[in-house]
Formats: sequence, structure tokens, C-alpha cells
Amino acid sequence: MCGIVGAIAQRDVVPLLLEGLKRLEYRGYDSAGIAVRDAGGQLQRIRSVGKVAELARRIAQTPFSGDLGIAHTRWATHGMPAERNAHPHMSGERVAIVHNGIIENHAELRSELEAAGFRFTSETDTEVIAHLLAHTLETTPDLLAAVQQVVARLEGAYALAVIAPGEPDRLVVARAGSPLVIGLGVGENFIASDVFALLPVTQRFLFLEEGDIAEVRRDAVRVFDQGGHPVERPEKVSRLSASTAEKGPYRHYMQKEIFEQPAVIAETLEGRVHRGRLLEESFGHEARALLDRTQGVHIIACGTSYHAGLVARYWLEEVGVPCMVEVASEYRYRKVVVPPGTLFVTISQSGETADTLAAQRGARGAGYLGSLTICNVPESSLVRESDVALMTRAGPEIGVASTKAFTTQLVALRLLTLALAKRRGLDADTERAWVEEFNALPRQVEVALALDEAIRGMAEAFADRDNALFLGRGAFWPIAMEGALKLKEISYIHAEAYPAGELKHGPLALVDERMPVVCALPNDPLLEKVLSNLQEVRARGGELFLFSDQQVQIDLDRYRALTLADICPGTAPIVYTVPLQLLAYHVAVLRGTDVDQPRNLAKSVTVE
Repeated sequence: MCGIVGAIAQRDVVPLLLEGLKRLEYRGYDSAGIAVRDAGGQLQRIRSVGKVAELARRIAQTPFSGDLGIAHTRWATHGMPAERNAHPHMSGERVAIVHNGIIENHAELRSELEAAGFRFTSETDTEVIAHLLAHTLETTPDLLAAVQQVVARLEGAYALAVIAPGEPDRLVVARAGSPLVIGLGVGENFIASDVFALLPVTQRFLFLEEGDIAEVRRDAVRVFDQGGHPVERPEKVSRLSASTAEKGPYRHYMQKEIFEQPAVIAETLEGRVHRGRLLEESFGHEARALLDRTQGVHIIACGTSYHAGLVARYWLEEVGVPCMVEVASEYRYRKVVVPPGTLFVTISQSGETADTLAAQRGARGAGYLGSLTICNVPESSLVRESDVALMTRAGPEIGVASTKAFTTQLVALRLLTLALAKRRGLDADTERAWVEEFNALPRQVEVALALDEAIRGMAEAFADRDNALFLGRGAFWPIAMEGALKLKEISYIHAEAYPAGELKHGPLALVDERMPVVCALPNDPLLEKVLSNLQEVRARGGELFLFSDQQVQIDLDRYRALTLADICPGTAPIVYTVPLQLLAYHVAVLRGTDVDQPRNLAKSVTVE
């Protein structure tokens, strides 16, 4: 969600901070700001509403510099998007702070501070922390000790970075419920909410754990745990490079990421299937022992990842594995019955999704066999806190609307299904057939991408509509849900998805000549039933946008259709996702929306 960058160096950090903010733009934000300690020992701050480019323009008009600074991109929670609510927040000239997360007891603390004479200039919960820290410094003049006292009073989630003009040689950071990393340099160090922000300056990182507080100096870093004891956090070298987050020849990051799918699917499969069999050793020793005892699966996720889980439910049940799929924000507030031998599975692109993380933590002690996460970020909290991780290898995904992360999640879930199917007696010939489908998948996605220009033409007949229905049956119902979500996320067209058989139970009332209806028509046992449902749509004047296999014969009047090459039945939901992504993308481009950073949304949802 919000983004944090900070630096302490022997050079001007303003360009570093601006570059870090630009690299965090994919997370979604509505304002940005920078604060530095200048050569005269004073705090200088510039904030702006809108893009980082506007902040950079303001800094160019009123240049300032400093060797110690913090910066932030904000996504509005408490208080509207406005300069007064943008970070960094200050308390007079004593401290400047940036904050990700939500402070739940901010109202109580605000009343206390107002009674003590502090004046608030914003509606944010973050300004409470700045004033509380300034108040604490009156009796505890050491910045690190003061931060330790302040965070003990905060209820909620936070990642904090603090600088003070009287502390020229350090910045102090804290983390609880929101990610924060420390980047290690030579004679300089950095902090950020995401490693992508720091890749141009370092690939060496310390990942703070829950409750950690750290003192960051130019030549040293000290980390303290929740109890205030010094601890060592292992240094890790990121395998990502700064160039992986570049757009290249593509118009948008989302477009680039859609077209990267054949390569990242192949990468996700690399080393996991070979010569007709699943290489289960690639899951790790711990995974094998866990899967040996798995009798059922509970999948917990949010948004697009939830849709991936719904597809997996069909796959798992087909091989005899009981499966329940839950939205994380609902699961965490239910009293869930856990059958013996149930594996707890989380799915998240970022590995920092707040509701999914909370569900993971709440599941401890609930009677689960163990936990497995399917994730795209090796250094994330979910990966660190799960017993086993199955990485998707999608690489950085910058566009807010997930594409390649979704399809690689489906690949990982299909691999998991195969591993569990083998434990239920799947024979070698059937395993070989599954692996052949995996091997064919990247090429089949490439063929689907070749429909790009035709789908752009289809989008021209779609872009002026205000509503849309997406239909599917079986595993293609959650694919329809994902198609509807992509369309509404980036084009702002209201879109809903239903099982095709549910049309007559209500949604059919919405169908008229202005209602586009989108449907995938794979050549599967439910095909005739779906075609019958589509006849109901045509009888009410609805306009059909169809994607089908080559073998499918469509006996309908007045429809737009595109034909995909022959597709393997097991992996067909993955392939059919691609034209729905392209349809949403081209409709959004035609409507002139901000494809990569749609309004009101953020890439990584790190608050409840």
C-alpha cells in the first residue's frame, strides 16, 4: 500500500529518495513527500498531492539537500488526499516520521496530546505518532529509547521511520504488522518498505521481524527485538536486479506483465517437472513430510489470489482431496472447524497481505497439520512465517491489477494438486499426461497472446458500456470472476461474474441489448449446458463476447467470438485467463484510465 524510503549517507540523499519513491509507484498512492536534515541541522520538508513527478517538480523549484532523509508515498486511510495529510509528518522541528499501517488507538492518543498542548494540522493517525514522540523526547532525550517507549503505546499495524535534527548520525525504524527492510551499503545504509525501492543502490538486505526496532547509521545497524534485546538478523542478497522493474517497449507495466506469462510460467515449472514426472524434491524436504500427512486443504487468500484458490478447489476435489476456500478477511473472524490432517494454505502475490497474514497467525494452535504458502516474494512475511513455501517465480509485478502472479499461482496450485494426487494412487501414465500438459502450457499461452490485436478490436465494441456479466461453469466460474475483477479494476466498468446455471435465478433480469456477456467455452463436459445458458442471453437481446476451443461448434445468432488453439483440459483455466486479461486491458486503454495505477487501489494491501 503506502511506500517508505529512507537513507543515511555521505552524499545528498534527495535523488536516492526520489528514485526509491518512483520505484514504489506501483503500490498505489495519492500523495508523496520528503523530509531531510540539511547542512545547517534543520529539517526541510516538501509534500505534494498526486504523482512523484509533481513532488520532484516542487523540489526542483525549491532545491534542498541533506545526507539524512525519509520519504513516503501515501494511500489515503485517515483523511482525504491533501497536502496536510501527506507524509512525512512533523512535530514542530523536533522530529519527522513516515508511517505505513493503521494506528487503532489514535483517537485516544490524540485527545491526550491535545490536552498536553499539541496542535494537530492533519486528520491522519500518523501525526499522533509524531507528537507522541516529541512529547516523549522531553523526558527521554535519546531517540532510540523514545521510539521504544512510543511503539509500546501503539495499537495496530505500523512500519515507522524517524529522523530528528538533533540526531544527525542515525535514523530509527520500527516494524509491527507492516513490512520494512534495511538495505546495506558501504558507508551508507537505507530503509524501505519494499526491496524494489533500493535495488539501484544495494542488493544486500536485513529483513526486520515482527516487533523489531532498529537504529540505522552510516556504518552500522543495530536491531532490537520486541523486548528491547539486541538481536542479529541474517543478511540476505536479493536475486532481483534493478532492470527487472523497467517497462521496456510496452505502453504499460500491465501489458508487459501479460506478455511475460509464457516465460514466467516456464520459470515456475523449471526444476519441478522432468521426463514425465513431478520432481517433488523441488518442494523441499519439509514439504514432502507435510504432504504425506495431508488429508484435506483449507485455502485462505484475498482478491485475485482467492480466485486462484477457487480454481484449485475444483482440481483438488477431482483427485479426492477435500478443500475449503475462504476470503481471508472473513476467515479470520469465524470460528472454523479444522478436520484432522488439514493443511493450511495461503496464497499472496506480495506475501504481505494484511488479512492473509493475520489469518496465518490466527491459525496457529487451531489444529492444522501445518502451513504452506504460495507466494511471489521470497523475502516476504508469509514466506518467513509458513512451514513451507512454494514460490511462483513471476518476478516483480508492478501493475496493480495482477496478471502473471495469478497464472503462476495457478501453476503452483496445479503442481500441489499433482503432488497430493500421487499420494492417492495416481498412476505413472496419468502423471506423465499431467506433466505433458505442463510442458505444453507456455506455448499455449503464447498462442493465446497472438489474439491480442483481435481482442483489441473486440474491445472497441465493449468500451462504451457501463456494465458487464461474465459467465462460467466448473473451474471456469472463478476464471469468470477473475475476468470481471480485471475489467472493473482498470476500466471502472461495473462487472459481475456468475455460474452460468445461475442466470435464471436472478441475473437474467439484467440482460438487455446494452449488456455485454463474456463467456469462456472450453470443450468440456459442461459445454452443452453453457451453450443452453447463452441461448437464454440471446433470447433477451444480450450481446455475447465468446472465447472457445477450436472443436467447439457455436449455434447462436449475433455474437462475437475468438477461437483459441486446442488446449489441454487440465490447464485450460490458465490459458483462458489470458484473453480475459487482454480484453480488460484494451477496454481500459480505450477508456483512457490509468491502467497501471487504477484509482482507489493499491498493489500490496498491508492494512485490514
